[in-house]
This record gives sequence, C-alpha cells and structure tokens, in this order.
Amino acid sequence: MTPARDGARDFDFLFGSWNVRHRRLTQRLAGSEDWAEFGGESTTQPTLGGSGNIEDNLICLPGGAYRAVALRSYDAASGNWAIWWLDGRSPHQLDVPVVGRFENGRGMFLADDMFEGRPIKVRFLWLRADPDNCRWEQAFSADAGKSWETNWTMAFTRRV
Repeated sequence: MTPARDGARDFDFLFGSWNVRHRRLTQRLAGSEDWAEFGGESTTQPTLGGSGNIEDNLICLPGGAYRAVALRSYDAASGNWAIWWLDGRSPHQLDVPVVGRFENGRGMFLADDMFEGRPIKVRFLWLRADPDNCRWEQAFSADAGKSWETNWTMAFTRRV
C-alpha cells in the first residue's frame, strides 16, 4: 500500500550544521516551572540512501557536555518516520522510538514509554520556521494524551 504522499524528504531541511539553544525543565511531570537553558551543536546528514538520517549532537549541560544521536528512518509503506535517541552517557540503551509524520509543515511523533516507573506518552514536535531556523519540542503525558507537559525545547539556527 502506498501512502497518500511521499514523506521521505521531510527531514531534508535539517541537513547541515546548527547551533542549538536548549531549554529543559529541571523536573519532569512534577509541576515544575524551573527551566535550565544551555547551548549545543548539531549536525545532520542523510543515510539509508536518503530514506533516513542521523543527527549528531553536542549537548552542553551546565554540569558537563555529552554527545547524543538521533536516528531517523522513513517507512514508505506507512508514510511514517521512526526516531530513536541514543544518549552517549548510556551507550547501550536506545530510547523507545517515536513514530509519526509531517503534515502542513509540522511533524508530530508519538510513543508509549515509561518514566520513573509509570507509563507515559511521549510526543516530539518538529516546527520549521524558515531555511535557517527550526524548533524541536518534547512533551510527556501521564494521562494517556489528555494533557501534555512540554519539558525540553531545542531552537536550531543554521551555522554558516
């Protein structure tokens, strides 16, 4: 079965090198409004003959920098992308993939996961502002998607 549209090039806007401004809640799903802000860098390149990509990240937390990778693959049969996250501090643990697609310039990707021993839903949003700026957001839901807490944002600015 062929999807209504071919989304294999949806992430092409992300190819290249970026400066990243991170904003992350200090405590998740705890009613916190305390945000930590820090910098980083990101580089994304195609893989899998264009039906995937890999994003290499340097995340400069106040307590010390670390590396992480996002791995994305496109399934032409479903028209969906899967996104896995690999944190360099836990090099043998891939996060549960979020799955979804872009519609009207906005990408939404969802997964069922666990957080501190309880089931949650995870949502990634990708928002394209212009060729040199985009935004990623992560949110958790502890009530099966009825409400969401955005807990991490990344503002990307293309490096020239």
